[in-house]
Amino acid sequence: MSEKTTFEGWAILELMGHRRLAGYLSEVSLAGGSFVRIDVPTDINKSVTQFYSAAAIYCITPTSEETARAVAKGAQPAPVQRWELPPARPPEPDDDDVGDAEEDHPW
Repeated sequence: MSEKTTFEGWAILELMGHRRLAGYLSEVSLAGGSFVRIDVPTDINKSVTQFYSAAAIYCITPTSEETARAVAKGAQPAPVQRWELPPARPPEPDDDDVGDAEEDHPW
């Protein structure tokens, strides 16, 4: 007889690559595989959700909600960094805006 034990609760999650997150952990199945879901609190009633495979996890330390929220303040995940995005381009002028410079300035 085999018994499967799963963990769900507040914890500190340490990942390969020296990354440390804290939040509410649960186990989920995605694309036929098992993943750890972490909901990292960012503000009151807001959080960022990320999924990690077991191979990426170095350590899970169960803790209290209060401790997890305190650790989470110092380690906020960002899904995209500015340097990963293409440079911003100014908006294209509307056809109606072309040649209307005199109408915009009555002087």
